This record gives sequence, C-alpha cells and structure tokens, in this order.
Amino acid sequence: MKRWWGWLLCLLLGLTGCGSQAQTAALQPQLLNFSEKSSATLFMVGDALLHGAVYKQAQTDDGGYDFSEMTAVLGEITPQYDLCFYNQETILGGTALGLSSYPTFNSPQEFGDVMMGYGFNLVSLANNHTLDKGETGIRASLAYWANQEAMTAGSAGSFEERDALKIGEVNGITYTLLAYTYGTNGIPVPEGKEYLVNVYTKEMIAQDVERVREQVDVLIVSMHWGVEYTHTPTQEQREMAQFLADLGVDLVIGHHPHVIQPVEWIDDTLVYYSLGNLISAQDGLMRTIGLMGALTIEKTVTPAGVSIQLKEPKADLIFTDYEAGYRNLQLKTIDQLDESYQEIYQEYTSIITKEDASIQIGGIKQ
Repeated sequence: MKRWWGWLLCLLLGLTGCGSQAQTAALQPQLLNFSEKSSATLFMVGDALLHGAVYKQAQTDDGGYDFSEMTAVLGEITPQYDLCFYNQETILGGTALGLSSYPTFNSPQEFGDVMMGYGFNLVSLANNHTLDKGETGIRASLAYWANQEAMTAGSAGSFEERDALKIGEVNGITYTLLAYTYGTNGIPVPEGKEYLVNVYTKEMIAQDVERVREQVDVLIVSMHWGVEYTHTPTQEQREMAQFLADLGVDLVIGHHPHVIQPVEWIDDTLVYYSLGNLISAQDGLMRTIGLMGALTIEKTVTPAGVSIQLKEPKADLIFTDYEAGYRNLQLKTIDQLDESYQEIYQEYTSIITKEDASIQIGGIKQ
C-alpha cells in the first residue's frame, strides 16, 4: 500500500511540471497532507458449547432444531457491527452422524444457521473438541461451512485449503482470521492430515502470520488456550500473547477456559484472553457468564502509507440463564436480569479490567 501511494505521489508531482511553478508549489502541500479515513466495527462472543440440554430444548415438532428463541438477544446486537466472531466449540456434523453431548460432541447444523442469520461472519473451528467425531465429523462440518457466508479458520480439508489465503474486505479494510488450539483432548491428529485442525506450535503460527501479514490491514488470531475454569491467564497464555504481539498480530481472541478472563493491550496488540462460554449447559455461575467484546477498526491512508488502529475496546457480560434441570435456557444481557445480578455484574466486570482499566465496560448493546 505504501508503494502504491508513493507511485501516485510521484506521478502527480511530476504532472505539475506541465504547469507553473506557482501551481506546483500550491499543489504539493495538498498532496502531502492528504488523509483518508475509513472504519469498521467488530463484535465477538465465546464458546458455543452445545450440550444435549441445549439442542434438546431447540428441537421442533418436525424433528428439526430451532435455536432462535434461546439466542434472540444476539439479534438485537449484531446488526450494529460489520464483523462478528464466535467460537464453534462443538462440531456441527449434523444429525446424519448422530448428535452427542459431553465428552465427544456433535451438534445440529441448525445452530450454525441461526448464527449466520444473526450475521456472524468470523468463526473459529479450532478447539479441543474438533476431533470428537474424527475425520468424518470434520469433513461433515467443513461441508456445512463451505455453503455459508462466513470466514472460518482452524480446520481444513487439505494442506492446500489450509494454506490458502482467506482475505475479506469491509468498508475498504482488508482482514483475515487465523485460528489454533493447544490440543484435541488426547485424540491424535491423523498422521499426514495435520490440516484437519491447527494444533499450534510457535513455528506454525510464525509461518502463517508471515504469509499473510503484509496482505491485510487487520490480522485476527483466535487462540484456544489456557486452563479451564480460572479467571487468571496462565504463564503460557501470556507468553503466547507476547509472541503474537511481536509478530504484529492486531487482535488476539482467546477461549477454552469456559470462564471470562481480562482484556489488555500488549503494545499495539489487543488481547481478549478468554471470552468464556457464549452458550452451554454447564453448572456453576462462573460457567454461565460469558464476555462480549467490541471495538472499532480505523484505517488512515496518507501519501506516506497506511495505518491501522484498534479503538474504543469494549466489554460486557452475557448470561446463560436457565431453570432447574436446564429448562427454559436463554441468553440474556444484564438489562434483562433482575437486580439481584447487579453485585455479580460488578464482580465479573472487574475481572475484565483487572489488567487494563482503560477497557470500557458496556456500550456494546445499544
């Protein structure tokens, strides 16, 4: 991009030689001071962990599945945003493979349908449950996602597909998503088919970033990392976050702990360590509270080049509310809950800002 502007500047300044010196002198400052800005907004939520209680509630009389009622609040939020991310924790292999819950999941593809309807267009497929149904499950999942208008990352059907650059554009801003997991619950990745799921090494990530970094304005990396059920990032998470920042990654979106963790800046890299669960039928308050994140991407183009800035990072909570026996499960935001949740809200939002008080709480759901 810088080279393009340099060429244009030289061309325009050269053309001024056809006019008077006064005209040239008047035009040069205008060219040198030229600045054009564009922006896009991004929204993110965490793990779609579809236990049996979740998909059984969604079952319809005709044998299908409709998740729209329990997730309706998302439809009140996503239209405000250009890009929307979530982690599809349980594989969407569909009913043909037989649905299953913990510990080896397989979920209805109708959940993906409702998320696509809400406008989610960035989806991580790399997590510790990706291999729950083996290669057959992954290929069923990939066949589903191939027909959706979303950029997926972290799981592929071949090395060529894995290494192909996926570049999106919104409001003149180019972007891509890379996704990785620490492992697959002890299920071995088939030898010679490591493309099925990205089990990360530093070398792998560095090579992937190097291949795409100069091709996009915004590089987003999804990391399935850390230890479950702790609000404190591990030393390995922090080391990997610094590693990603040193590689020039713009945004790191973390998940796997199933609970929320802090948000912080590492130089110019914004790190959401863990978004927690979006939806699940897990027990315990901490597992029913997820993190919603949002930010603005601003692109500035001048004759000197292009600069990208992530601005106004926000965070808020989303709750999976249910009655005894996981009945009437429903996603809710704090304004939909009674006053008894206010103390809980204060406690959990303080976790988000523990590392960086500049992170804004609220302002995501307008």
